[in-house]
Amino acid sequence: MGVLNVTPDSFSDGGRHATVEEALAFGLQLRDQGADLVDVGGESTRPGASRVPVDVELSRVVPVIAGLAAAGVQCSVDTTRASVALAAVEAGAVLVNDVSGGLADPTMLGVVASLGVPYVAMHWRGSSADMQTRAVYDDVVAEVCAELAARVQACSAAGIASVIVDPGIGFAKTAEHNWALLAALPRLRELGPLLLGSSRKAFLGALLDSREPAGRDNATTALTALAAAEGAWGVRVHDVSGSADAVRVVERLRG
Repeated sequence: MGVLNVTPDSFSDGGRHATVEEALAFGLQLRDQGADLVDVGGESTRPGASRVPVDVELSRVVPVIAGLAAAGVQCSVDTTRASVALAAVEAGAVLVNDVSGGLADPTMLGVVASLGVPYVAMHWRGSSADMQTRAVYDDVVAEVCAELAARVQACSAAGIASVIVDPGIGFAKTAEHNWALLAALPRLRELGPLLLGSSRKAFLGALLDSREPAGRDNATTALTALAAAEGAWGVRVHDVSGSADAVRVVERLRG
């Protein structure tokens, strides 16, 4: 899953794809580099980010998804709003990626069920503005698994047929929490198909002596190889080519 943020304030690539034309060109580039899905987001979910009005989010993502879909690119939409999910799927998106797991918008699960598309439910404890204050766990792996299992159950009860789980690396998590979850990928996989979104995140920067986001791609690729070896459903990354190569290596070793 290649990251395409059509936002001015995302932590790694904010403002780089400010026009529809720039975003379309980058989406095609991600596809050509090996992305199976291009994940289009119109609202930053970095720690401390403020929400944008729904009309702004719609204006950012719908034209890009429509253009990419017309060019044959498989797209997902990265949103916590049911209205944006609906418009994105009508424009051609084939999957809804919701970092709140349906908690931010009580109508999300019903809308996704009616659309009949797969759904990514991420572990979430609150909005970007204050989520890091909620990074308090006695046993992070057990608690994330339990909270994610509850979201999977809610999705199933709403009628969503295909649910992918995401442990929410970096969302209401400290660096140590992130590493503990990465060490527990086999346990997380028991919850369902697993998406890992660790690309360029701050805990990698801390490991790499405060390296800036663009310098964290090699570490991200290493995590992609580990995730692939553990049988993850997918990874959400900024640098698609390196991760696509890592997946090919793992697949070849598995025969």
